[in-house]
Amino acid sequence: MTQLQLIQGKFQTAEALDLISQLVNVKIKYHEDKIRGSEQEEDIKMRENRIKQLQKELAELRNRITADAPMVSIASGIHIN
Repeated sequence: MTQLQLIQGKFQTAEALDLISQLVNVKIKYHEDKIRGSEQEEDIKMRENRIKQLQKELAELRNRITADAPMVSIASGIHIN
């Protein structure tokens, strides 16, 4: 198994939200680029749903983080099997 540690540490709420938002936006852009290159309606709908899900989860996370403490611990990585 290969691992890549992307984020590890404590961040001020604003920094954490900015970092997480940027990561989610990269994933959204990935799906948008795939939609532009796809002609398969099923694939397009799946990606559109995933984009909506990511946007919803980001909004929920934003609401939860801003309601909590001024510092946030984040651990994020990629595990490849």
